[in-house]
Amino acid sequence: MKSELRNRPILLVEDNPMDVDLTLRAFKRGHLVNPIEVARDGEEALAWIPRWEAGELLPLVILLDINLPRLDGLEVLRQLREHPVSQALPVVVMTSSSEDRDIQAAYRLHANSYIIKPVDFDKFMEVAQQIELYWCLLNEQPR
Repeated sequence: MKSELRNRPILLVEDNPMDVDLTLRAFKRGHLVNPIEVARDGEEALAWIPRWEAGELLPLVILLDINLPRLDGLEVLRQLREHPVSQALPVVVMTSSSEDRDIQAAYRLHANSYIIKPVDFDKFMEVAQQIELYWCLLNEQPR
């Protein structure tokens, strides 16, 4: 089962090029073997739903920023939870917002986790490695 999980991608939904680069560097430094797919706005993220319905590999986890252009991350989360193909996918909100209303809204929409992005490079790398450790290696997914 674990070898099958290594083939499943991680979907990073992030519009900030520097945060995309930092996340990719952190995963590379941690020797993450899962492929990383990047959606740069909310509409691009939701465009994956028909692809998954058509049989493309579901992501192991979705890392979702909530401050996105075109369609914000909370709306993306709401729509992901409405579709049968994506409603059980783990979604980790990883954002700069520490606003209580955003945290509460994310959990009301069934986010699996809410992480405030550290601004310090080393702390960011540590968070990314912890995400990898938990969601890619330790967490058990339904079959």
